[in-house]
Amino acid sequence: MLQDPSATIIEHFSELADPRIERARLHPLVNVLTIALCGAICGADSWVDIELFGESKQEWFAKFLDLSNGIPSHDTFGRVFARLDPEQFQNCFVDWVEAICERLPGQVVAIDGKTIRRSHDRTNGKAAIHMVSAWAAENQLVLGQVKVDDKSNEITAIPALLELLDVSGCIITIDAMGCQTKIAQQIVDQDADYVLALKGNQGHTSQDAKTLFEDAAAIDFEACAYCRTVNKDHGRIEIRECWSTADPDYLKALYKWEQWSGLQSVIKVRSERRLTDKTEKETRYYLSTLPGDDARRLLAAIRTHWHVENRLHWVLDVTFREDDSRIRKGHGAQNMAILRHIALNLLKQETSSKRSIRGKRLKAGWDERYLVQVLCGC
Repeated sequence: MLQDPSATIIEHFSELADPRIERARLHPLVNVLTIALCGAICGADSWVDIELFGESKQEWFAKFLDLSNGIPSHDTFGRVFARLDPEQFQNCFVDWVEAICERLPGQVVAIDGKTIRRSHDRTNGKAAIHMVSAWAAENQLVLGQVKVDDKSNEITAIPALLELLDVSGCIITIDAMGCQTKIAQQIVDQDADYVLALKGNQGHTSQDAKTLFEDAAAIDFEACAYCRTVNKDHGRIEIRECWSTADPDYLKALYKWEQWSGLQSVIKVRSERRLTDKTEKETRYYLSTLPGDDARRLLAAIRTHWHVENRLHWVLDVTFREDDSRIRKGHGAQNMAILRHIALNLLKQETSSKRSIRGKRLKAGWDERYLVQVLCGC
């Protein structure tokens, strides 16, 4: 018996309001969402591609969708997603992720932003949209995403994203842009830990952290925990050293230390990357609510943060060709970004195939039974 792939859409996105007037609804919203999602899973990266995919699979879709008016045109897909309320779409997405995602205590949730480069519309003075996403490293799932307001930055988007999510028991990692006392307070209020990168945006605190470890070095790091890792891969050697301290005297030496809610440790990470023709070195500093006596755990959390770049942003760019997308009308670019995240989550959760995400997209496009497995999680 054929499973109904649209059932998952109806279950988790039924609260999504149809933005069209009644007489203009030739195609039910569930048809538009189901065909668009299936197309995104199977390699369709534009509304034209999705229309072509729907037409190619019309006989299959007709087994569980009311196609009395045929497959929607690419203009219909474009209009619906341009007008669809992105906040409602996002909320439905978060509810769906919470339904399929097992919360893992101590899991790293990396928060990072990405600009969709070709979503700009210079004619109408519209800049490219910037999305901030939360990536659950162990589950390998996008937990949620928020668009940065046109005249703002990630500092305002990160709190909005955190409010959407249940992150209790998790370790939130954020780069230097999000190293703000209010964000730290919010993370603690949501019963989570943080590891926040320090840079020039926290001038006094960043300099104090640097001085702190210079002083510690002068007495042979007696108050610091330490670990060192060495990795060899693709002809390069990467050496990382981590020092961390929870010594109250050191913490109180930081500028306005008392404003960092729950602060328990300051961390220094020194990285050395040896390539064939050169050696690159970098030193970074972090603040955390995690105990400072476990440098290995802290270094692991810091390294895991970069999974959001390698396993989310890189895949969106290379496999989903996100930066090449010319979708820009209304809320189209933002909603298409959410649609890609849904598709990626489904492909990541399907584990019967050991192929890459690109390989899974191809297989889903060729094999309807496998596409049902991806959609229904079975």
